[in-house]
Amino acid sequence: MSPWGVRAGEEVVRFTSEEVEAGARFDVFFEEENDRLFKALYFVTGNRHDAEELTQDAFLKLWEQWDEIDRIDDPTAYLFRVALNAFRRRRRRASMAVRKLIPIAEPPDAFQEAEMRADVRQLLLGLTPRQRAALLLVDLLGYPSEQAARILRVRPSTVRSLATRGRRALRAEGARDA
Repeated sequence: MSPWGVRAGEEVVRFTSEEVEAGARFDVFFEEENDRLFKALYFVTGNRHDAEELTQDAFLKLWEQWDEIDRIDDPTAYLFRVALNAFRRRRRRASMAVRKLIPIAEPPDAFQEAEMRADVRQLLLGLTPRQRAALLLVDLLGYPSEQAARILRVRPSTVRSLATRGRRALRAEGARDA
């Protein structure tokens, strides 16, 4: 066994010939599997950069386990499994981040909507009929005050005044966004 030496700073680190041979075997394994893993990951990710990064990470993880390679039944399968698991973790993390940024809309609650309609109806019944008509035409149905005035047979300024007084009355009753 002839030892090999590498200088790291002021310290010489010696490797046995078995360690050097194991490193050489990893180089051979890397050359044999690198293109296959990259192509598979490119197919899965659809992105060259992500495929390269996942490939490097998988080989690094295998390199960390290389001194115990005899315990791994199929190093190629291990390499692919590590890479695909890393891809799944990234995709899950990205999905969680998107969910946090964009909340999922909850389906409308029919009972809550019915209660809301009853509350709004009760609030509107507290207004005068003309205020209620002006608010419904302008705010709910979106008519401009000139068109609402033709419908109610009053002047546009009257429609605006009635709607303003109606909103003020609703706010006084505690209605939000009135």
